[in-house]
Amino acid sequence: MSDDGGNDGDGHGFGPGRGRGSGAGSGFGPGAGSGFGSGTGSGFGFLDGRWSVRSRRLADFLDPDSGWEEFDGHTTGRLFWDGRAHVDEIVFPSKGFRGLTLRLFEPETGEWTLNWSHSGTGRLDPPVRGRFDPDGTGEFFGDDAYAGRPVRVRFGWSGITADAARWEQAFAPAGTEAWVTNWVMDFSRV
Repeated sequence: MSDDGGNDGDGHGFGPGRGRGSGAGSGFGPGAGSGFGSGTGSGFGFLDGRWSVRSRRLADFLDPDSGWEEFDGHTTGRLFWDGRAHVDEIVFPSKGFRGLTLRLFEPETGEWTLNWSHSGTGRLDPPVRGRFDPDGTGEFFGDDAYAGRPVRVRFGWSGITADAARWEQAFAPAGTEAWVTNWVMDFSRV
C-alpha cells in the first residue's frame, strides 16, 4: 500500500488479493509445496471459479481492541499460463469497492508474488511473496505502509478444500513481531 493507504470507502486500501494459494494435484489440499517445479499442479487452482466470501475486519488494522465489522462479498477467479498465473476480482457490495488480484508464479524462486489493486486507486500495491508448505497452508510476506507507518504484512491461507478456504491478514509495525490479525475471510464455493 502507499502511504495514502489506498481507499476502500472507509480508509483501508488493504485487501485479500495479496495472498492466496494452496495445494497439489487437483489444485488444493496438503502436499502443495510451491505448486510448481515438481509436477504438482497449480497453487491457486482451488480459487478458480466463483466464491461467496464472509469477511470479519478490524476497524483499525493495528489496534486489536478497535472492534470487528462483518460483511459479505463474492469473487470470481481464473487461471492462466497453465496455472502459473491467476486473476480474480472480489466485490464487496455493502462497502462500495472492488479489488483485483494478479498472482504470478516465479519459477526461478519457486515463490508466488501476489499483487493487489483497489478500485479506488487503480494502482498495484507492493506485492507479498511466499509459498505453500507440504500441509497445504500458505504464508506470504511483504512490506507496506498503513496510516503513514511502515508495516510488515502477512497473509495466510488454510483450511483449503474443494469447497472452502480461509484467508487471514496480519500486520506488524516494522521492526517488531507484534502481529495483529486484522482481516479474516471465509470462502465458500458457489
